[in-house]
Amino acid sequence: MAGHSKWHNIQRRKGAQDAKRGKIFMRHAKFIYTAAKQGGGDPDMNPTLRTAIEKAKADNMPNDNIERAIKKATGTLDGASFEEVTYEGYGPGGVAVIVHVLTDNRNRTASEVRHAFTKHGGNLGETGCVSFMFDRKGYIVIIDKEGTFDEDELTLEAIDGGAEDIEVNEQVYEIYTAPEDFEEVRKHLENKGYDIEEAEITLIPQNYSELEEEQQEKVMQLVDMLEESEDVQDVHHNLKVEE
Repeated sequence: MAGHSKWHNIQRRKGAQDAKRGKIFMRHAKFIYTAAKQGGGDPDMNPTLRTAIEKAKADNMPNDNIERAIKKATGTLDGASFEEVTYEGYGPGGVAVIVHVLTDNRNRTASEVRHAFTKHGGNLGETGCVSFMFDRKGYIVIIDKEGTFDEDELTLEAIDGGAEDIEVNEQVYEIYTAPEDFEEVRKHLENKGYDIEEAEITLIPQNYSELEEEQQEKVMQLVDMLEESEDVQDVHHNLKVEE
């Protein structure tokens, strides 16, 4: 995982989403719904729900929308029932792609995902065809906005808190943990006074694929089309995107 900035991909995605605010709110609502459905509606007792709420608030989702999604999940408000589905496949140049969706209509979503792969020169594969190329990790981002951090000190604090690895790129600290250590590391860093910019449990590629510019653009067109779907929660890939 070393040598590539996941934060660059996150920033690219957030920039593209600015023009799709309504869809983003819907996506957050479904993510919150699932987290509350599985672990309960109290964010203090449900770390997954707490992370989902924090992400929603970071995108300026209104509190009323957040509370409505939780109430639907806990049975205090009528609403549709959603299920989580994961699709795996290959993009142009053999890039590995994993798509996590939350849907109330599996047939509709499968058709949309398959269409996106086909349109952009990829193909949908069987379950497990690329997931072995990724590791599930806790991922935390801290940004030294004022340029005043002591890199060695922050690195030692992260390791002391239980982090497995840390990368530094232009004042952006990307910290990786085992999934079971994620909450402990995050709390440790917050208690030390660091502001967390991004925090999630996600998939990290074991290795990255490097493609020529033309093929790289085709992969990103596939990713963009997938992310335009209201059902899609996350798209993971192992393309090394040049900054």
